[in-house]
Parts: sequence; C-alpha cells; structure tokens
Amino acid sequence: MSATVAAPAAARDPASVAAEAEGVARAHRRMIESLSQVVVGQEQVLELLLLGIFCRGHCILEGVPGLAKTLMISSLAKLLSISFNRIQFTPDLMPSDITGTEILQEDKESSQRVLRFVKGPVFANLVLADEINRTPPKTQAALLQAMQEHQVTVSGRSFDLPQPFFVLGTQNPIESEGTYPLPEAQLDRFMFKISVEYPTLADEIRIATSTTSRQTADLTPVMNAADILRIQGIVRDVLVAEPVASYAVRLARASRPGDPSSPPEIRRWLSWGAGPRACQSLLLAGKARALLDGRPNVSFDDIRAISKPVLRHRLVTSFTAESEGIRPDSIIDRIIEALPETG
Repeated sequence: MSATVAAPAAARDPASVAAEAEGVARAHRRMIESLSQVVVGQEQVLELLLLGIFCRGHCILEGVPGLAKTLMISSLAKLLSISFNRIQFTPDLMPSDITGTEILQEDKESSQRVLRFVKGPVFANLVLADEINRTPPKTQAALLQAMQEHQVTVSGRSFDLPQPFFVLGTQNPIESEGTYPLPEAQLDRFMFKISVEYPTLADEIRIATSTTSRQTADLTPVMNAADILRIQGIVRDVLVAEPVASYAVRLARASRPGDPSSPPEIRRWLSWGAGPRACQSLLLAGKARALLDGRPNVSFDDIRAISKPVLRHRLVTSFTAESEGIRPDSIIDRIIEALPETG
C-alpha cells in the first residue's frame, strides 16, 4: 500500500476568519479569567504565553524567584488539557536526560538482547525548562532540534514529538554564578522573552491572603490539543495589509547597526540586531493578538505591542550601551519612535 500525503488545509476567506475570531476571543477571555484565579496580577504575561502557544512559538520567562512562573505554566497546561513535563535544569544534567536513551533489553520470545528507546521528558505537549541557563551548552543544545523540527534523533532514528509542542523556559536575572548563558542560535528560536515583574501592592495583598488561607481554585479545561491546532491554523489566515507587513520588517531591520534605516544612536548601542526570524515572529504574533482580540486583520498597534518580547533577546548590546545603562527595551522604544509607519 502506497503512502499518501495529506494536502494542506485551504486558507479561510476573510469572512470565515472574522467569524472564527469571535469564538477564539471568547475562549481567550475564559482562559484569562480562569488563570487569574490561580495567578494574580500577571495578565500581560498570561496574554503573551497564549500568543506564543497559538503561534506555535516557544517562550522564555525571566523573573526573580517567587513570581509564580512554574505555577503559571503548569496551570496553563491544565486549562489546555495537554500533557505537561517539568525538567529542572542543573549543571550535571545530560542530553539523554531530556531526549531519552536506549536501553538493552532481552526479548522474551527470542531471548535475544535488543535496544529499546525510552522516551525522555521532552515527549510532552508542554515542556517547562526550569532555570534553563543552569545547564551546560551541550545539554541546552539537546532542545534545539526539538524546538525547530519537533523531532528527536537518537542513534540515527528520528522520533516525532506530540503535537502541539511548546518549550517554556525560565531564567533568574539576579544570579549569574553557576549559569551558562544561552547561545544566540538557541535564543533566536524562542519567539518571546517575557519579563515577569513584581506584582502591584493590591495584587500582592491578594496573593498573600489567598495563599495563606484554605482558599483553592479548581481549574476546568477550556480547550484541548485539537482546539489549539485549529486555532494555530486560523492564526495563519489572519489578514496582514502590505503596509503593516512592511512596517514589521522595517522595525526588525532598523535594529541592525549596519542598516541605513537604523538611527545613529542605535548604531552606537547595538553590536548585532534582529534577524529574519524576528520578522516572522512579529507578523505571527501580530496575527495572534488581532485574533484573540476578535479582529480578522493586523494593525500597526499590534506590531508595536509585541515588539519588545519579540526583539529584546535578539539584540546584542555594545559596550557603550552597557556602560551607559541602556537596556534593550529602551532601544526598542527609540527604534519605534524614529520609525514611520509608511516608508
């Protein structure tokens, strides 16, 4: 019997996308309301996580300990009704501890010894790479193929990962001892770098009172893996006008010191700028943001709103910027300020 390849699904027309957008927006609101019962005061972080998931993207969450990053991700997996594995990254973690390994096993029927592959924790829909920068580059690299190709190759054999598949990594910005900064090639494979900030006074009072009482929140799944895959397809069909697409590409190009469109101070502050993958992420994230807002088309504001999580980890600051205390977010603000919507 010959194998057949399924044809790609036909693109939806604008009216169909508009109709779907309303349903997706309702599901999105239910997700945020449910997550807010467990995680207080991190609505923007939750929004970005959902954007990343619906774009088939991976995310890094950076924040000090105690900001509920792990709780946020595990709660998200429950609401999405998908499989979840947490990997605690440590200096002695080996690549096989992530991908899996082959073991020698005796076949009961033939009494011969055969190699059998035992799947590692990366074989889940949602993988939490906790403190991802605490393991050496050799082990960090074990995630590269999984993140890019959604496959794991061991001893020449490839194994498909379950779909949908996402890696959500966490980092602690205040500790550098015993850490291994992620190489640029791996950072670029993360769609977003999300900054998790301290909660407001009112939110922190709610956190303190709710977590020190008998109060608990029951999470009821809002969608499943099939729903996520369907929404990922709808995101691709959201309309992007040519001027908006051009703006997203010019925004990424303006971060490159050698590009003529780059403002003079950007050339002093940056050694390297964002690559083509940033352009793709800006457009996809803009599409997802429009869809979750119930709109069938992307606006300039959508691109600006997601520019920092898309670009901040793709910019390499110069010594001048570091000595002046100029952060990537400030550089992105300056690029947006100098960049006209049409050009």
